[in-house]
Amino acid sequence: MTTSTPGPTQTPRHFLMCRPTYFTVSYEINPWMDRARPVDTALAVSQWERLRDVYLDLGHQVDLIEPEPGLPDMVYAANGATVVDGLVYSALFRHPERAPEGPAYLKWFADRGYVTHSADHVNEGEGDLLVAGDVVLAGTGFRTEVSAHQEAADLWGREVLTLELVDPRFYHLDTALVVLRGSEGSGRGAGTARVAPDGTPPPLLSPLPDGAAPPRDAAHLTRARAEAPVDVAYYPPAFSPASQELLAERYPDAHHAAEDDALVLGLNAVSDGLHVIHTPAATRFAAALAERGYETIGVDTSELLRGGGGSKCCTLEIRP
Repeated sequence: MTTSTPGPTQTPRHFLMCRPTYFTVSYEINPWMDRARPVDTALAVSQWERLRDVYLDLGHQVDLIEPEPGLPDMVYAANGATVVDGLVYSALFRHPERAPEGPAYLKWFADRGYVTHSADHVNEGEGDLLVAGDVVLAGTGFRTEVSAHQEAADLWGREVLTLELVDPRFYHLDTALVVLRGSEGSGRGAGTARVAPDGTPPPLLSPLPDGAAPPRDAAHLTRARAEAPVDVAYYPPAFSPASQELLAERYPDAHHAAEDDALVLGLNAVSDGLHVIHTPAATRFAAALAERGYETIGVDTSELLRGGGGSKCCTLEIRP
């Protein structure tokens, strides 16, 4: 009997966002930032409000964290933490200009009763930690340390797959790759997907710079992926050759974004499994997604791109 892969289906999401009340470009820590160009903060707020309203119109829950003066990049909520199975892994920023954001986001979660873990290793939240079914895809090369990948694996008990970024324009993983289906992290099922047939937990992946894959005979991981098919899109030149090979092996049916779509941060998008919210400038990306059965929604975040972020950067997903 042939089993067909289910098509795009919406899953309700819970997001955390931060209004760009104090957004500006007062320093330069990525190639997108230019202090010489004036920022229209009112326009940034208007674009952010449109993004929030799209989520609400789609039926998703949106919580807000209060912006803090002197933290212009706090609007990029995805960088503030990563939440998997209700466990909050705090961000520990590489650049001192953003360092206070980590504690601010961690306090928000702690004040609401979440179980929190204060990071010992540099990581920049969902900027470099993307959930894809039962796996966490983890970027490194510019911001997040490889040692943080092991810390995350130990915290969540999930396989963490190291991917090396090589183009500074794509300084975070979420600028070069989007999880179209599976970002809710439901692949673990009842929490047994990582248990081997003999009842013992398998070793977690020790992330290596060359992007080494887990053992090919890890049947428990293969079954979990089969039960919750994951769909991704990415821009291959943003990754090292070894990581490109790993992605091709893991996701042979992934969409490879064109350069023009990647260079407008078209992959810095948010998907609920059916609807994909992205910059309207990524026209070929939108057409390709429509062919795969997704419903695309263009939201202009061009002013927020001045700081190096788009829809995904502004959106932290809370996974219970």
